[in-house]
Amino acid sequence: MRRLLAVAAIAAILAAVPQAAYAADRSTVGVQQEISGKTFNFGFYKSKNGQLPSIAQEGFMEMLKRHNAIFLGNTEEKELYLTFDNGYENGYTPGILDVLKEKQVPAAFFVTGHYIKDQPELIKRMASEGHAVGNHSWSHPDMSTLGTARITDELEKVRSGVEALTGQKDMKYLRPPRGIFSERVLKECADQGYTSVFWSIAYKDWETDKQKGADYAYNRVMEQLHPGAVLLLHSVSKDNAQALGRIIDEARKQGYTFKHLDQLTVRTYR
Repeated sequence: MRRLLAVAAIAAILAAVPQAAYAADRSTVGVQQEISGKTFNFGFYKSKNGQLPSIAQEGFMEMLKRHNAIFLGNTEEKELYLTFDNGYENGYTPGILDVLKEKQVPAAFFVTGHYIKDQPELIKRMASEGHAVGNHSWSHPDMSTLGTARITDELEKVRSGVEALTGQKDMKYLRPPRGIFSERVLKECADQGYTSVFWSIAYKDWETDKQKGADYAYNRVMEQLHPGAVLLLHSVSKDNAQALGRIIDEARKQGYTFKHLDQLTVRTYR
């Protein structure tokens, strides 16, 4: 089974040049050392020919279990969880929201400090239309290099920023910036009330100058489709925006149901 390496791009959000956020491609599930143990870049063996994806050989499966992090939902049910990373706005989120509203599909949007400052109306719309607004940190750092106080600050600034816009006091879901995490990071985030949300379907979609067309996006997602999937898409992708409606329609034809993260009651680790 061909291995899908880490696919969430490094998105160090710079207000002056936000497009640089997704320029780097993590190509390994690398392991660097931090004081409290290993640091991982999330990666997995992707679904192929109907087989379920796996993190069993990545070295962090038991860690995710201990902290109740999400990799897969219930693989006995044809359920799908749609998530987007919103580091900066590239003009496609309004259309994405239009498609989700038209087709009555819930999603989760993981936002940064840059996005909160730059796109307050879109965040209000996400919340008002029933989507989860999740935490992707204020400045998109490698949190394994931060102390407890800085991690708390990164997360609280996003939570309070979203609350000021939407009235949403509680923020349940977190996606670790850059997909980088450690035991300590997962524990500290869980201690602050967050569920860390990883993914089981993704592809290299964030390079805005290397888009390959809606058919490419559609095929990359559909070839990985599997029960209990958590889909990661980047909202900066024109291809994703154009393929989204077709992905939803075809998944439903295949018997899948799109669910809100609040409905993910069975976690699977394999």
